[in-house]
Amino acid sequence: MANILSSRKKNRQRIKNEARNRARKSAMRTAVKKLRAAIDAKDSGKAKEALAPASRLVSQAGQNGVIKPGAASRTVSRLTRAVSAIK
Repeated sequence: MANILSSRKKNRQRIKNEARNRARKSAMRTAVKKLRAAIDAKDSGKAKEALAPASRLVSQAGQNGVIKPGAASRTVSRLTRAVSAIK
């Protein structure tokens, strides 16, 4: 454990931020998994239903620095195209 007060504070912040980022990334991955499962099953209704929350969580993760903004944009784009391709 650090002895300097500012180092202790920074460590407390790091722990909180890591937990927050881990939760956001986990929620994002779960939503994307559900969407990919619907896409693989070629279930258009479920896929369109799952697209909105998945894209929202991915975009938020990109804005909050959990993942890179370009990676978030690319992921949303690919998921949207995959849902649109279901017939």
